[in-house]
Amino acid sequence: MQSMELQNTVKEALNALYHHPDDAVRMQADRWLQDFQRTIDAWQVADNLLHDATSNLETLIFCSQTLRSKVQRDFEELPSEAFRQLRDSLNNLLKKFHKGPPIVRTQISIAVAALAVHVPAEDWGDGGIVNSLRDEMNSHPEYIPGFLELLTVLPEEAFNYKIAARPERRRHFEKELTSQMEIALNILTACLNISELKEQVLEAFASWLRLKHGIPGSVLATHPLVLTALSSLNSDILSEASVNVVSELIHYTASGSSGGVSIQMPLIQVIVPQVMSLQAQLRDSSKDEEDVKAIARLFADMGDSYVELIATGSNEAMMIVNALLEVASLPEYDIASMTFNFWHSLQVILTKRNSNISFGDEASIEAERNRRLQVFHQSYESLVSLVSSRVQYPQDYQDLSYEDLKEFKQTRYAVADVLSDAASVLGGDATLQILYMKLVEAISCCGNEHNEWRPAEAALFCIRAISNYVSVVEANVMPQVMDLLSKLPHQAQLLQTVCLIIGAYSKWLDAALSGFSKLPLVIDILMSGMRTSEDSAAAAALAFRHICDDCRKKLCAYCKQLFHIYYTAVNGEGSFKGSAEDSLHLVEALSMVITELPPESAKDALEELCSSIVTPLQEVINQGPEVLEKKHARELTVHIDRFAYIFRYVNHPGAVADAIHRLWPIFKAIFDLRAWDMRTMESLCRACKYAVRTSGRFMGITIGAMLEEIQGLYQQHHQPCFLYLSSEVIKIFGSEPSCASYLKNMIEALFKHTTCLLTNIKEFTTRPDIADDCFLLASRCIRYCPQLFIPSAVFPALVDCSMIGITVQHREASNSVLTFLSDIFDLAKSSKGEQFLSIRDSVIIPRGASITRILVAALAGALPSSRLETVAYALLALTRAYGMQALEWAKESVSLIPLTAVKEVERSRFLKALSDAASGADVNALMVPVEELSDVCRRNRTVQEIVQGALKPLELNMLPVS
Repeated sequence: MQSMELQNTVKEALNALYHHPDDAVRMQADRWLQDFQRTIDAWQVADNLLHDATSNLETLIFCSQTLRSKVQRDFEELPSEAFRQLRDSLNNLLKKFHKGPPIVRTQISIAVAALAVHVPAEDWGDGGIVNSLRDEMNSHPEYIPGFLELLTVLPEEAFNYKIAARPERRRHFEKELTSQMEIALNILTACLNISELKEQVLEAFASWLRLKHGIPGSVLATHPLVLTALSSLNSDILSEASVNVVSELIHYTASGSSGGVSIQMPLIQVIVPQVMSLQAQLRDSSKDEEDVKAIARLFADMGDSYVELIATGSNEAMMIVNALLEVASLPEYDIASMTFNFWHSLQVILTKRNSNISFGDEASIEAERNRRLQVFHQSYESLVSLVSSRVQYPQDYQDLSYEDLKEFKQTRYAVADVLSDAASVLGGDATLQILYMKLVEAISCCGNEHNEWRPAEAALFCIRAISNYVSVVEANVMPQVMDLLSKLPHQAQLLQTVCLIIGAYSKWLDAALSGFSKLPLVIDILMSGMRTSEDSAAAAALAFRHICDDCRKKLCAYCKQLFHIYYTAVNGEGSFKGSAEDSLHLVEALSMVITELPPESAKDALEELCSSIVTPLQEVINQGPEVLEKKHARELTVHIDRFAYIFRYVNHPGAVADAIHRLWPIFKAIFDLRAWDMRTMESLCRACKYAVRTSGRFMGITIGAMLEEIQGLYQQHHQPCFLYLSSEVIKIFGSEPSCASYLKNMIEALFKHTTCLLTNIKEFTTRPDIADDCFLLASRCIRYCPQLFIPSAVFPALVDCSMIGITVQHREASNSVLTFLSDIFDLAKSSKGEQFLSIRDSVIIPRGASITRILVAALAGALPSSRLETVAYALLALTRAYGMQALEWAKESVSLIPLTAVKEVERSRFLKALSDAASGADVNALMVPVEELSDVCRRNRTVQEIVQGALKPLELNMLPVS
């Protein structure tokens, strides 16, 4: 298609996209335009239409975006001689659009900056882009606004990873910019004389400061750009650009690359007084909220950047702290919360043992630490009072949207974190005293009016937030708090928080002198919670679990009463409002108390607990196979999940083994008739897993029956959970000689069937759970029973299967496959596995070249970059196991990638790092060259296709290129 025809087609497609009434036509136009942007013709067409005076705004926006993305991602498509023509054309477009439209000018500016990332300064001409810009601005002052925008985006593009530049070139570009920093700042200083461009100049200055280039603080402290930005802070209309500059200056002074705080002290001494002079404006009611937010941001930036200095507690430091307290007191949460990170960072420094190491001996360090804690004591007391009011439910809480309610909860979590920081500094008991006074005040307002429950609920929420910091034997406030709880109205949200606070202080109930005596009182409250609302029932069940966990020894004498609570809540004898998941907390609670009983009593209690759960299952089974098959999974799993919790938390191996033996006929009936049902099988396998884990070798003949059952059913129904349960059995019984025959048969049957299922990458993609659990089981076999697994006929078949699945996109499945291969390569590290190295080598060496090629392909783009570490470890383990042979495999694999995609120097750097790591160098040193090779191979879609086309990761036995 000729260029003019294509230009018309683009215009027609854009017209359809924005104006056609038919959705299908608009979608078709959108797809066509996206496809067009990937073509080589897009360069010329976009350029022509941008130069065409008749192009409308929609066309200009689309073409400027197209040209920008082409320069960023597809620059390598162009012949080298096209660069100058492209540079000159973009330069002319920047001049053409110097007055706008702004969106078009921005896209062109980014395109020029991206071009500069690709092209070294010596090839650019005129001494590099910054020199070139200076000359253009001197020659054509009328175009300065456009050139200023380019000067602003230049440093930003140094860190833009959308640009398909090689890592080495990106580093050089950053060095080029930092070497030209002085010229850039001189250009900006000269532009300050044009008053209408002041904001734009300051934004450009802020952008250059982000490079964190080490200009001495003494130079910047008197620099016209800095002085302009600081003086602009006090103008009637607050300059957003000046705030951005000062914010960047604050970050700059604290960054390591600028030399740090000590080197930058002259600049800090200029910045801090100027920002401090803005404190009065925080309370100025005439100030716009956005202005107050901008000023607050500067105080927060100072706090975050200078926290080490502030922690010394000097008079100057306390002035900043008081200003930050003032920010924290502002009514707008999004402004006040800007300080939260500072309070946390300061707390870490104040409470960390080694933060005052420069003060000499241990006694001096401790004295300095205590001095600092004392200095900031009052500040953190004020902070507790300021933030605790922010957690109160709003008056209209029932009308809040889902998003608003979510935001309110996030606010409460953030405030809870701040209260934890305060408690770390003040001590939990002192913080509790402050919050208790707020609770008493709130309760005095509460009366019997339900609409006044909110202040009391807020105070209780705060007291709960600091529970981990309050002494478990606190004797002054906690007894009074517990007594007050029973006097509060049973409003749903309030009762939920009351239940949660009871659970949070369960350790106090156990340890404090008056704690256990409060138990009848709090149990009554929890029972009310279980009957009031879903949320309060969930909180009550969780609190009950905490109490039974922490007070388990004392509660052994009250088993009968605990069973009564359980039956009331779970078996429908009461009106329990909680979900089936909430009831599991009650099962867990009872199980933990049963664990503390003597063996005979535990056996009886366990039997009683199990019989209450098994009855409904037995009734379903007694109704015959048809009824069992037709039951909804939920009707079965609600009971089976309770067994899982019992087997997990009752730590009496013999008693649990007896229980599973008695229950096995029921479990088997469900296995036999519901093996097709994934949810029921997952629930049942989870229960069996915990039974195996707790009972261990006490299981006796039941384990044989269980293995036989899952082995047979897996071949019919392919449930992944059967493999997962088998993993648990291998972990417990793998080294047990008496189980060897059972386990060997099971391993061979399961793996043989799985390798028949997973014959290609499509099968891995459609059955990721089977792949995940299969290779988890295989890794367990290597660790716990290599004597059964490695000599078996299924071992080579499973290695072949793993090679097929390395590049599966499912994260867990891919990780399991890679971990399995790493475990094989690391076999020499295991005392059990060492004797099987010759068998391993006979399987791996013939496949070594292919495995290496697939792993290199995974690094180079066949798997997402988030998996690099796992793939790199597998490659490293292979190289350590096979030394020079593996390095040769790696060299062969990398040499398959064309030099147009990966340069020889990039190949060599990767291979050297692999060689060094294999020889014992730091593994972390391998990651930089791996990441760089990966980055180079993924830099754009074309390169990625070339690399994957060369490495062919889905072909297991690729013939070498002659």
